Amino acid sequence: MKKKIIFATGNENKMTEIRQILNDPDWDILSMKEAGIEVDVVEDGVTFEENALIKAKAVAACCDAIVLADDSGLEIDYLNGEPGVYSARYAGRDTSYEIKNQMLLDRLRGVPRQERTARFVCAIAAAIPGREPIVVRGTIEGYIGEKPAGENGFGYDPIFYVEDLNCSTAQLTPEEKNARSHRGNALRLIRERISEL
Repeated sequence: MKKKIIFATGNENKMTEIRQILNDPDWDILSMKEAGIEVDVVEDGVTFEENALIKAKAVAACCDAIVLADDSGLEIDYLNGEPGVYSARYAGRDTSYEIKNQMLLDRLRGVPRQERTARFVCAIAAAIPGREPIVVRGTIEGYIGEKPAGENGFGYDPIFYVEDLNCSTAQLTPEEKNARSHRGNALRLIRERISEL
């Protein structure tokens, strides 16, 4: 029998990545919408881990299944870790990423390459019936480029460059991105932990 897993997101781009990365024939991975769960979660944690746990527990209270939730974002060292946990809400939740990306590039104008270091962070929490929650973290290190590049990916991908590849994560194929991304790393960690159950 397939293991039912609900991922606490309504983001279709994210669900596509999640299914590509977890890709387990024994798992039936559903979004909240597909599972018929509607819950308004207030993410008021101060870390990615706290927000992921808040989401996972809120959705788990509505069902009897393993619930995974993530919180992810971009940390730019020169900007003291901004936008961080506010990545999705930076400059307003309804502001397009094209505008958000340009705002960050404007704030970094004139900043030398070696000071533009950044990372994508993804924390994933698993709420498991009858067990203590599990929380893991995945990251990918890089830097903020001078201009957006690439059509793949979403969010801050066009301005986040991978050091050894010298291209943005939006220029990678989905397979290349998933192999090294923050979400890919975190999902592989959580898959290991859940597979042991």
